[in-house]
Amino acid sequence: MLRYALPILMALSACAPTSTTEVAQRAPGPSLNLPPMKTFSAKPRFGTSRSNAQITQDFLDLSFQMESGRKLPWMTRFSGPIKVSVNAGAPGYLERDLGQLLARLRNEARIPISRAARGEKAQIIIEAIPRKQLQRAVPTAACFVVPNVAGWAEFKSKRGRGITDWTRLNSRERATVIIPSDVSPQEVRDCLHEEIAQALGPLNDLYRLPDSTFNDDNFHTVLTGFDMLILRAYYSPELRNGMTRAEAASVLPRVFARLNPRGNFNAGRPVSGVVKEWNNAISNALAVRSTPSRRAVHATQAVKIAQASGWRDNRLAFSLFVQGRVTLGRTPEKAIAAFLQSGNIYKALYGNSVHTAHVATQMSAFALSSAQYSTAVKIVDEALPAARASENAALLSTLLLIKAEALEKSGASSQARATRLDALGWGRYGFGSERNVRARVNEVKALVPKRG
Repeated sequence: MLRYALPILMALSACAPTSTTEVAQRAPGPSLNLPPMKTFSAKPRFGTSRSNAQITQDFLDLSFQMESGRKLPWMTRFSGPIKVSVNAGAPGYLERDLGQLLARLRNEARIPISRAARGEKAQIIIEAIPRKQLQRAVPTAACFVVPNVAGWAEFKSKRGRGITDWTRLNSRERATVIIPSDVSPQEVRDCLHEEIAQALGPLNDLYRLPDSTFNDDNFHTVLTGFDMLILRAYYSPELRNGMTRAEAASVLPRVFARLNPRGNFNAGRPVSGVVKEWNNAISNALAVRSTPSRRAVHATQAVKIAQASGWRDNRLAFSLFVQGRVTLGRTPEKAIAAFLQSGNIYKALYGNSVHTAHVATQMSAFALSSAQYSTAVKIVDEALPAARASENAALLSTLLLIKAEALEKSGASSQARATRLDALGWGRYGFGSERNVRARVNEVKALVPKRG
């Protein structure tokens, strides 16, 4: 999978007054004296609120097509117990998150997966390499998975041959997950969740999915209850290697009726299909190598397509969210309006969710830069439960840093210090190095208006 490398917050400091531009020129300050790293305890996530009819359609669209649009003639999966190994060079902090992930896959998806013993053959190999080296090979990817190879060296030697073509597989025998070795613990964890899930099961992503990591909006960074249900169905006894889409469609209703009995209700309106023009507009709006003006044009196009298609789901909300992000530095008023619309749609659909927490980060940053300190605190407080529940430390740390600055300016110094300390602990996990944590701290501080 080609997982887009999207920052948690695009152009955070674009809200800041122009008088604060000297921040970037300051010499490094004293050490932050970072507190111990905070980490999440893995929590089981079961089920989804959607109907089994909808989930069946999602399963078929995820499993019989790749992100590129290429069709998969039949489904493939591993047979028997699945062993996972980690090649030399991986960061030490990978082990804890990998262990938690494998435990969740065993308990929630009921997949027989575990760490390979020393010298034991592994079906899934994890290899960590420097990010620059990874992106020289696949420029648009934060991490990816490739079949039929056992590590980076073999991938390079066999790349471009049919051996590494997912559409030519008859079954899955071996796959290598390539992740960056020099990024934050959270980025490593996110890659493990997304790429191991695709090594095991579906290879496609669908923007229409509101509660899944199989979605390039990157709001969900750890496997959700929906994802575990999809993977459990993927390895159910009713399905097998070589099944066509039609064959899978004939048995999936009874698979999901058994695995997800609460989903046996009327689906309502059928799910609309993929609109290629919208997908292209979103991809171009998020293209980091494009110019701001071109990205803004594509974001506006995505909003228009979503509206013309009659969508009132997360695709329209995400179109508006992207429009807000790419126009923030050029037309702040337009960006804030887009964020407000996006947040309202997300809240109407899902309540206070990870989606609204991402919008809240932008809105609280704007409130802080406008000296609306009590408003910034209120927005952050409403978003914090969803940020914690989603296990997104970078998002959580950013929200807490915004709150700390707002509290400081409101005169609540002791509360600000405690909040900032909490933010720094999560920042160590979400951003990694002290340099990266300091950068986010300085970005948030730069939002605060200067006297006079």
